[in-house]
Amino acid sequence: MAMIAAKCPDIQVTVVDLNQARIDAWNSDVLPVYEPGLDEVVASARGRNLHFTTDPKAAIKAADLIFVSVGTPTKTQGIGAGRAADLRYIESAARLIAEVTEGPKIIVEKSTIPVKTAEAIKTILSANSCSEASFQVLSNPEFLAEGTAIDDLNSPDRILIGGESTPEGDAAVEALASVYATWVPRERIITTNLWSSELSKLVANAFLAQRISSINSISALCEATGADVNEVANAIGTDSRIGPKFLKASVGFGGSCFQKDVLNLTYLCESFGLPEVAEYWRQVIHLNDWQKSRFVEKMVRTLFNTVTGKRLAILGFAFKKDTNDTRESAAIAICRDLLLEGARLAIYDPKVDADQIQADLAYVGIGEELFKKNVEVVDDPYTACEHAHGLAALTEWDEFRELDFAKIHGLMFKPAFVFDGRSILPMAALKEHGFEAFVIGKG
Repeated sequence: MAMIAAKCPDIQVTVVDLNQARIDAWNSDVLPVYEPGLDEVVASARGRNLHFTTDPKAAIKAADLIFVSVGTPTKTQGIGAGRAADLRYIESAARLIAEVTEGPKIIVEKSTIPVKTAEAIKTILSANSCSEASFQVLSNPEFLAEGTAIDDLNSPDRILIGGESTPEGDAAVEALASVYATWVPRERIITTNLWSSELSKLVANAFLAQRISSINSISALCEATGADVNEVANAIGTDSRIGPKFLKASVGFGGSCFQKDVLNLTYLCESFGLPEVAEYWRQVIHLNDWQKSRFVEKMVRTLFNTVTGKRLAILGFAFKKDTNDTRESAAIAICRDLLLEGARLAIYDPKVDADQIQADLAYVGIGEELFKKNVEVVDDPYTACEHAHGLAALTEWDEFRELDFAKIHGLMFKPAFVFDGRSILPMAALKEHGFEAFVIGKG
């Protein structure tokens, strides 16, 4: 929404959230999310044509296009628990829109949702609105990536818009397409039917997750055979049929989308009587979980089969660099397992604070007493490494590549072990300064 406001100064954009603290943050100089370049984009439009409010009814009444961008987390109970998307927030948003609307509105699905959700939205809207109201529902999934979101929005690979194949549906699609066409070439604006657009978002994330799990499965084989997964990835990535992207071996993918959307896809396949297809995609998640547990097992075995009472430096807690988002971060599972093994952790991340780290670990079963006893959240990587038996790099922050490894080696117990879960640390420097190093995917 900030990018639309910045690119389209003639359009009034109002962002609504019921959380007053969140809206206050968006109206302040300290935004509630960290994203490179976002501060400048928001500052360029806020107060002119970009507004943040907690009054949804007024915003709905004034709007021609309404983007529904609520959360769709994985259900935790009931039918489809652990796989299906929880659509309660989609439904409540649709009911509120229906309650307030008195004329024509275009409703744009921005959330990642199961195919056919638009049908449910239309049913709710028609059953709860006045006779003067009319609606067109569009699907417009977002394909940006955290950490590169501003560049992705400035020059997207594509804008996908799905709508009904009716004169009214075509007009609604064009209304939304014309907004993006202000800065996106028309040939990059793809239009489809509603169901194709809804499904494309799930499939895109599933394919990206699949590539990560695929190369991570090969990383284990590389370690067993003496091959180097980076060299293997480079060799196969030069094949134009495969390409080089998402072939970076690591401790596993995280973030708010991949796991949730793959699980949603498996549930969708099961619901349509396709158990073999569901099982295929379920293995993508299984491999991702196995990669994280394999990394912990490697750490424990290397540290003489015990980490009880040992201090371990954890560099990085966000699920990827250039974001403060920790949702489904591989670091959460790895830190949990190490704590359950009796380790003491010193955690450093340049953008994730101690409260968030404690909340994430509490969610996976690490109680307050254990956290206070065995976890220290520090302000710099060198403090984390003081008297540490091992160092684990779990987020690919650029600053970790430039660390003074001679200084770190002097701070750590000997032998000093490094476990590089993102293949980011300079191997030459590690060897030069006497580290024992394990890098994912290297024999």
